[in-house]
Amino acid sequence: MTAPSPSEPGSTPPAPPVPLAALLARPDLGLRLLSGPEDVPLHWVHTSEMADPYPYLLGGELLMTAGVQLTDPAHYVDRVVEAGAAALAFGVTPVYDTVPAELVEACGRHGLPLVEVPPRTPFTAVARALWRLMAEARLHELRRVTEAQQSLAAAAARPAPVPAVLGALASRLGGRAVLFGADGTESAAAGREVPAEAARALRDLAGVLGPRPGGPASASGDGGGLRLAAYALGGGDGLTLGVATERRGPGDHTIAGVAVVLLSLLTAPHRGADVTVRDGALVRLLLGADPAEVAGTLGPGPWTVVHARGGDGTPFATASLAAALGTPLVDAGTGAAGAGGGTDAGGTDGGTGAAGTGAGPDAPGRARPGTVRLLLPSSSPVTAQQGWTLGASAPVPAPELAAGEAQAARALRRAEASRTALVRHRANGFAALVDRDEAAAYARGLLAPLADPLAETLRVWLSLHGSWDRTAVALDIHRNTVRQRITRCAALLDRDLDDPDVRMELWFALRAR
Repeated sequence: MTAPSPSEPGSTPPAPPVPLAALLARPDLGLRLLSGPEDVPLHWVHTSEMADPYPYLLGGELLMTAGVQLTDPAHYVDRVVEAGAAALAFGVTPVYDTVPAELVEACGRHGLPLVEVPPRTPFTAVARALWRLMAEARLHELRRVTEAQQSLAAAAARPAPVPAVLGALASRLGGRAVLFGADGTESAAAGREVPAEAARALRDLAGVLGPRPGGPASASGDGGGLRLAAYALGGGDGLTLGVATERRGPGDHTIAGVAVVLLSLLTAPHRGADVTVRDGALVRLLLGADPAEVAGTLGPGPWTVVHARGGDGTPFATASLAAALGTPLVDAGTGAAGAGGGTDAGGTDGGTGAAGTGAGPDAPGRARPGTVRLLLPSSSPVTAQQGWTLGASAPVPAPELAAGEAQAARALRRAEASRTALVRHRANGFAALVDRDEAAAYARGLLAPLADPLAETLRVWLSLHGSWDRTAVALDIHRNTVRQRITRCAALLDRDLDDPDVRMELWFALRAR
């Protein structure tokens, strides 16, 4: 077994790596492998005509060059290999008519893949093809993670949740999942059997974590020909999750993190029946149930909905936030209850969330990908948390969680735009004195010329006192786009948006519609 190491590198590429073979298989590129293996993973692409590209390489890239300053091929390849480049692509013409034999020999000596790029293929075409393949791989990973999280959430709601979660995890990762007790014995297990050597190595790896305060939260290694990983569960009982698989995919760490948080909740000491029932109600909410259907099980409330973004990128960041706020009712932004993937999932918002709004991902009030959502009793205080940006709703009863979801989403947008750690939803004030139906009818007429994107831009712009930059940050668009949209709003409404009375009227209308 190798020495324990973090399960994920400290700096990860923006998408899963793509094997060199995938690029070679593109007939439109006409690439030809001259030496080395074709199954090396490519993390990114870089073009350089430096005599020594070593200082500019991160490692794992496909380095492309036409050999403009290639004077010593052997030394050049030595430096490329030392920098950790995955492969070298050499473009023939205009400098060389063929790939230099010395370069082919040097690459073959080091086992560095060398690819010939024909004259008809520009380097930008190779780079574009690689990024496209990486984007496709990323989309596949996100779908796989989302489906796995939904499967784990459904398993957590079954009558025997712990074995069900272990079974779902083992099935999704194609291996074995084991829950170890504090003394290293197997408490529960699921999945295919593994060789005795791998089983011993997995138990030893789990023992490295143990219940020691401040110890590592996860470790990885190899044993018995399998990839091994161990994760410490929360709750203070010293329980550990061990996973053994034939290979480790880019999304496996996130999927395992979801299982860790779920198992931590399910195995927590002094877990009363009412808590189990309530958590089951939350799982039903996250799987699409109408809030009104589970209001009786969840409890009448009132509840506070909290949206959060941030964390340190580890699979336990969400669990730590939930513990700090004092609630097990958490969704890590991909539609799975208690999902512990944090933001490294990069995930899509595949579930309906605690509010079950059913709106599209860009709709006003809709949680964006990567947003953690929590549900707290209104009696529990919501306080700022280091490394997180929070938006909190006003207290709402369980049947009105959709309204709380929208309030929390908008509060979070304001918090990010103003760079504030915590923003709470504000009550309507004077607006509450106006008849709601009458105000809504007037607002619909006034704002009828504006399409939804324009109306939302105007609302955010007004809420941020006409700041172009802060509005751009809040909506994740360019400041010039904000200017163009606001100018368009002024033209369609035929109003002077510099007039404070006009701004006030439009603000109330946008809130009332």
